[in-house]
Amino acid sequence: MSNTSTSSTSNNATLKWWQLSLTGVGCTIGTGYFLASSIGIGLTGPSIVFSFLLAAIGTYIVFHLLAKMTAEDPQEGSFCYYAEKAYGRWAGFSCGWNYWCSSILIMGSQLIALAILTQLWFPNIPLWVFASIYAVLSILVVLLGTEGFDKVEDFLAVIKTAAIIIFIILAIAALLGWISGGPAESPGIPTSTSQLFAEGFTGFWASLIYAFYAFGGIEVIGLMAIRLKKREEAPKAGRIMLLLLSILYVVSLGLAVTMVSVDAFNPDESPFVTALSDYHLPLFSHLFNGAIIIAGFSTMTAALYGVTILLVTLAKDGDAPKVFKKKIKKWKELPLPSVLLAIVGLIASIITALLLPEKIYEYITTAAGILLLYNWSFIIVSALSVLKEKRLSEKIFAILGLLFIIAAITGTLMEKSIRPGFFISILFVAIIGGVTLYMRKKWQQLD
Repeated sequence: MSNTSTSSTSNNATLKWWQLSLTGVGCTIGTGYFLASSIGIGLTGPSIVFSFLLAAIGTYIVFHLLAKMTAEDPQEGSFCYYAEKAYGRWAGFSCGWNYWCSSILIMGSQLIALAILTQLWFPNIPLWVFASIYAVLSILVVLLGTEGFDKVEDFLAVIKTAAIIIFIILAIAALLGWISGGPAESPGIPTSTSQLFAEGFTGFWASLIYAFYAFGGIEVIGLMAIRLKKREEAPKAGRIMLLLLSILYVVSLGLAVTMVSVDAFNPDESPFVTALSDYHLPLFSHLFNGAIIIAGFSTMTAALYGVTILLVTLAKDGDAPKVFKKKIKKWKELPLPSVLLAIVGLIASIITALLLPEKIYEYITTAAGILLLYNWSFIIVSALSVLKEKRLSEKIFAILGLLFIIAAITGTLMEKSIRPGFFISILFVAIIGGVTLYMRKKWQQLD
């Protein structure tokens, strides 16, 4: 991408670091944590806690490097700009479109998850009906503009965080015997390797993708970091955000897996609802289900917002058709063509949910997580080239982050039930690679 001037965005630099942290929590906590973690628990058992700890370290490495690049050279295109700065136009182009595709898959994954969760109350209504309703609502939030998006995301972040804290309080009360009911036999804290790693090392390896997926959302923060009043505070915003997320994730999942057996968890129900289902809390499952729907809607809207911003930047820099940079001044500077293309992606997800309702959530979630990690790899290797100040410890840190990402991606090949997601991601990469090669020839002809 070309060196986009930041002067145009200086007037919008109003965010404080804690606001960015809160928005980060809002963009991150979603159905990847509330629902997809059930798949991870089924694959590895109580050791899902370790999967999340490793994912938290890997996520911190990625965000730290992205924030450092943003502080040194703040740009609208964020990680895609840095990829181009490091390795040339092909890198920026492929990075941008890989992120766009991963976000579309994330939106599809969230839509299907929201529809699955809503069927708790309306089991006879098809998935695609609910998917359509949530898609329309998400589009309306994005149409509110930047200020409206910030306010909605901050409000939803508070609800999501409160839901997790309420579960932690109720789970502790249940374990202490303050709430009546409960399963006939509680597994408690695992005391052997076989209990901790229910499906062995390969199950643990396969579960990593779902832990990383639960931390997806930092890319939107990278795109928003340019709006910080003090851009040097971007790393602090990320540290606080990830510390809060890691504590909430690890504590809540740790409690869930000690309350009921691994066999009780299933991909169509949140592990937190499962954990408290045998206790006398008649309203909890409904209230928590509502909180999860809010969480999924929030992260889906954040992904829609992210792809809208990125496509405008890609168009400005000639990496997407010029029509996508057009904005409607009369309506909060809305980039209507960019929003319309994202809507096409949402419609494709709804049609997919209609045609393949059985395993599609697991496949799309896996593919979305893998494409997300491809982008994170771009961030790390770009930082190794772009950053002016690179201590040896940071280089080692970056390589460790890459190893974690490679482990999470290859882990999807270990489990038959999620393996198709890996091949879906490869298909997307092949398409993007083919288009990049074609565009590279055109760029050479223009030069």
